[in-house]
Amino acid sequence: MTIRIVRLGSQRAADEGLRIGTVRRPPRGVRKEDYARKDIYDLWFPNLSPSEALLKEGMQAADERAWKAFRRKFVAELKAPGASRDLDLLAALSHQTNFSVGCYCEDENRCHRSILKELLAARGAQLR
Repeated sequence: MTIRIVRLGSQRAADEGLRIGTVRRPPRGVRKEDYARKDIYDLWFPNLSPSEALLKEGMQAADERAWKAFRRKFVAELKAPGASRDLDLLAALSHQTNFSVGCYCEDENRCHRSILKELLAARGAQLR
């Protein structure tokens, strides 16, 4: 049983399981009924996305210094009790079932999902 970290909209793996969209906003121009069919996500879970203000900052992080500042602030947001419990839940579920967590960003290395991956691993999640 594992968690996959994916780009939303990418083709699903055969054993991927439930796809969770950890994004601030649903996709534009796509009907809600089509999200799963178009491999976007099965469940929208904005709880683990950056806050609106931080999302804008992260999207403008043009260099390593700016990215590190975004990372530090996002990790601080995820230390809040609700987000921390959400991460604990996903880590525990990874030992029971397959599912994926994702975002729209093209480059995982400059996307909050890379930070989620690190934090889930630190909580003992089974990652693929």
